[in-house]
Amino acid sequence: MASAAEKSIKRTIRRQQLREMVPLADSTIYEMEQRGEFPRRFALSPRCVVWDLAEVEAWLASRRSAPIVRAQAPDVRQRRSRPVQEPGRVQAAASKAG
Repeated sequence: MASAAEKSIKRTIRRQQLREMVPLADSTIYEMEQRGEFPRRFALSPRCVVWDLAEVEAWLASRRSAPIVRAQAPDVRQRRSRPVQEPGRVQAAASKAG
């Protein structure tokens, strides 16, 4: 006997249709699925995975209604390769070279 969740599936979408609706990379969607932040895909056959359209639309609506906190910008002064120099240090180095 099928569960209530399986009975409620009205329409499914494939990867290409999902890409048209959600402009995220496949790897980002996969990582979000693993963390439970995006609707899970399920397999129709060994080579065909789909998403429930109603779940994806509900996810989009929830993202639209709640503001997303942006990630902090990285501190470029801590980079190991090509670190950003302080403005005063650049002028001092230029005056010593000249």
